[in-house]
Amino acid sequence: MSGQQSTFVKVCGLTQEQQIDWAVELGYDAIGIVVTPKSKRYCPPARAVELAGYARGRIPVFAVALTYDETAEVAEHVDTVQIYETADVPNLALASGTRPERPEALQYFFYDASAGSGVFADIPAWVAEVPGKVVIAGGLDEHNVAGVIEAFGPYGVDVSSSVETAPGVKSREKMAAFIAAARTPGRDSR
Repeated sequence: MSGQQSTFVKVCGLTQEQQIDWAVELGYDAIGIVVTPKSKRYCPPARAVELAGYARGRIPVFAVALTYDETAEVAEHVDTVQIYETADVPNLALASGTRPERPEALQYFFYDASAGSGVFADIPAWVAEVPGKVVIAGGLDEHNVAGVIEAFGPYGVDVSSSVETAPGVKSREKMAAFIAAARTPGRDSR
């Protein structure tokens, strides 16, 4: 690789300490703990705080929810709050399928038209034009992630359902295959 930084890779929907260990061992850049009760990967606030504490100092933690209110009990225990609405918080990662109005106010912008459903859809061209730390999510897997990175050049990518054997049950092998595909040698040296 040349002097360019490699693609930021986040694995979301972690529910167990062992999964955090795998993310660290495999070289992921961040993890996500889902705190919205509507998710199959839901971690109640007390459990989410435990997991965030376990990860502290080892890997950055995102609390993932639909609304800021859902993150209220855990926000001070995580590095970043990733939600599907705009909120006036300093560590905001906005997730949306539409162009952000004020991308400069965001720590990250997660393009996710699937709203966490894990369904891949065509990514609009405007995603490549959004300034800042743009992370593409929604239906990415070991087979399509390198092409998405090549086409859009995002700051990062996010994965959840394609590295699972069941909702919330991650596979170390699938996690390894995804990060290997996301960090394909030679891609960043263009």
